[in-house]
Amino acid sequence: MGQLSFNAGHCRKARWLLATTAIVGVSSLALVPRSAAAQETTARTSSARTYNIPSQPLAAALNAFARQSGLQVTLAATTSQGLRSTAVNATLDPDQALARILAGTGIPFRISGGTALVGSAEPAAGGAAVGVPGATMLDPISSFGSSQLGPGEIVISSEDLKRKNPANIADVFSGEPGISVGSSLPMSQKVYVHGIEETSLAVTMDGGRQNNKVFHHNGTNLIDPGLLKAVNVDAGVAPADAGPGALAGAIAYETIDARDLLNGDGFGGFVTSSYNFNSDTVTTGISAYGMRDGLEFLGYFNLGNGNDFTAGNGQDVDGTSTDVLGGLGKLAYEFDSGDRFEISHDRIRDDAPRPFRANVGFIDGRPPWEPRVRDYMLDRQNTVFTYTDSTPEGWWDPTLMLAYSRTEVEIPITLPPRLAIPPYPATGTTSSFNGKFENKFSFDIGNVIAGVDFYDDKADLDDMFDASTEKARNVGIYAQARLEPWERTRLSFGARGDTQQFTGTTGEEWNNSGLSGNVSGEYDLIEDLLIAKAGYSHVWAGIPLAENFIMNPNWNYGSGPKPVTADNYILGLEANYNDFTVEGSVFQTDIDDARTPRYRADLGIEAHDVRSRGFEIGAGYSWGDGFFKVKYANIDVEIDGKPADSDLGTYLAAPAGQIITLQAVHTLTDWGVTFGADAEIALDYDDVADGSKPFEGYQVFNAFVEYVPPERPNLSLRAELKNIFDETYSDRATYGQEFGTVTPLYEPGRSFILTAKATF
Repeated sequence: MGQLSFNAGHCRKARWLLATTAIVGVSSLALVPRSAAAQETTARTSSARTYNIPSQPLAAALNAFARQSGLQVTLAATTSQGLRSTAVNATLDPDQALARILAGTGIPFRISGGTALVGSAEPAAGGAAVGVPGATMLDPISSFGSSQLGPGEIVISSEDLKRKNPANIADVFSGEPGISVGSSLPMSQKVYVHGIEETSLAVTMDGGRQNNKVFHHNGTNLIDPGLLKAVNVDAGVAPADAGPGALAGAIAYETIDARDLLNGDGFGGFVTSSYNFNSDTVTTGISAYGMRDGLEFLGYFNLGNGNDFTAGNGQDVDGTSTDVLGGLGKLAYEFDSGDRFEISHDRIRDDAPRPFRANVGFIDGRPPWEPRVRDYMLDRQNTVFTYTDSTPEGWWDPTLMLAYSRTEVEIPITLPPRLAIPPYPATGTTSSFNGKFENKFSFDIGNVIAGVDFYDDKADLDDMFDASTEKARNVGIYAQARLEPWERTRLSFGARGDTQQFTGTTGEEWNNSGLSGNVSGEYDLIEDLLIAKAGYSHVWAGIPLAENFIMNPNWNYGSGPKPVTADNYILGLEANYNDFTVEGSVFQTDIDDARTPRYRADLGIEAHDVRSRGFEIGAGYSWGDGFFKVKYANIDVEIDGKPADSDLGTYLAAPAGQIITLQAVHTLTDWGVTFGADAEIALDYDDVADGSKPFEGYQVFNAFVEYVPPERPNLSLRAELKNIFDETYSDRATYGQEFGTVTPLYEPGRSFILTAKATF
């Protein structure tokens, strides 16, 4: 589902104008208590920064302020059309700098909790706004779900991640019934958006391209959620600047920066550790970071070790132990001119025995020489260099990004004993060198982002008998406009052209080109109450590379694989009244000629047509210290006009059906205690392929309590109880549940988890 927000009418217009503004959380935690006066003086000194923001359209100026201050900027109903900012070129506190930017506009503001609330000049409770004599202060805006652009856009914010305390990617997307994550093992988890597998989406990490097809029993992107700052999902309709290959949308992962953890120059760090009593798993993370005179650094290291977990039926699940090592390093420098350079590298390695097929518990009738478990090694890494300008002017706001990503899987191959060949290692590797250069042109009514991007992808299998390689090179040019041309109307539209060179395992080459386009928008049917949303996209994605471990050096490509295309539709309504929100949407995705090759020599260009359609509804209520949400998704997925199954749907789609999620959280502010609960309910699903058994429903309930001592805000203690009623189940998107010979990979049974974190 898309955006769900309370009081959305008070901030929707400028959120559209500031769609690409950097959103940065701010926290400052003191290890030793000090006097109030000392704390106030230190905070004022540490928050002062040098601002260099020329006079320009107000939306662009607030964009620049967000980057330079490290604050999240939220604008209320007052329009910025026709307004220009006052120039700022001085070392100031954020409230002083923002007051100068807004001088003469009559727009009040308030800075609270790391957010600059830029609000209406109409009277409001709370008195005068900070730094604006005679103006009134805007009350804080509470939100439910995401408050972002796009009719199908979902944002998992830093606050959401902090509340969820995710141990894996499935936890990251909990509470979103339209997003499923198959498998209980992080190294074999795959994300499905509206039932479509993530390799049909444009997936990025800090802007770097991530789509990988290494081994169908592994996940596509192994990601440590501890290094994430936010996740943005475009379900279905994605903008042109999301990158190439956005057939069914896009997923953008963003990692933490030193600026997210410090309020101005200084140094800090944190240590966090958790213990899962179900599997005796200990996970420990350590980070150090700092900022000084434009230089920023961050280092993060995470280690996890543990045993196999126990499912709800009381049985240990073989091959589910934990042996994970991961980390993130970032280095950045920002010149006085505003030119900012940053390089980051993240890497994670899973090296533990897994089920012979890592996303399956067991398959009856398999050859007897296959062991129940075997050693897997999965290594994913990503390096990204970026250049941005922290003091953009209306017509010049550039971004340069170069990235290299690589995923490697090594497994032992076991052959029949009659061949007298001992087990030998085989390695599959996918890699991508990619980048883009784009510029944002800001206007009074919005902005246009235009640029060029490229990728050079390679899939390689190092095997004793079937060593193979496929390659794909692509260059694209794109533009995306985000405008508010009239009152109560917000539009986004764009296009891109791509040309691709594909090289098969035989060395043959094919060149193809295509066009993509999208349009989406919102209209306030009843201002501050009812909003209509709609979107459409046509996507050309070229020819996808095959999975490494099924590549055949003798494939017969014939006249060549067909480029994959898709069409996406979405239509929705959102109602906001005081602190209540109700939203609903209907959607459809059609993917044509989706390549799904098999090993056999004549199946290298096998392809299928995929359709996902359905609807989502949700409702929520927010109060000052908490919220409640309920969401429902009904998703039907077909492959070649027949119900999808998880085998034919490998790298395509998975059965979905009806999913309900509930979430509730409340904080006792004076006591420093937050407690919450959530549930996922999957209904029985019998729209299955011929010969398959229906999917059984399941109900999973979780709860947590977290304590942050008011006198020690740098410490937090958290206790979680997951799968409270010890349900025996597999996530709906997990492979093989509809096949009678398959024992699926079960999720953990009742699990008690303790987590402690200290920040200094």
